[in-house]
Amino acid sequence: MAVRPPQGDDDDEPEVVAFGIAALGARIDEAELTFPATAEEVLDALDEPSVPYNAAGNNLPLAEAFEEVPQRQFDRKTELLDALHPVFERHRQQAGNSIVAQLRGLLPF
Repeated sequence: MAVRPPQGDDDDEPEVVAFGIAALGARIDEAELTFPATAEEVLDALDEPSVPYNAAGNNLPLAEAFEEVPQRQFDRKTELLDALHPVFERHRQQAGNSIVAQLRGLLPF
């Protein structure tokens, strides 16, 4: 016996979880931040957010991410995202090295 699929609109797109620079880029677009901008201007425009850095929902305050980047002035959005990408990636990898993450990787679900 099969279960019927949920009834709903066929136009519904699957929910996408954005993290790292993808999540930050979306927030910048929503804030309508203009460039060039300083790190402080970005923090002010985004109201000093925490940005998820992995699909599990772990967050990194943007102010802490900027502490790991020597650059303070960004001429373009892509320049900002390129500078912050290694920071989010490093945090994502460190979270993946935890004992809990390793145990989850061993389980089939």
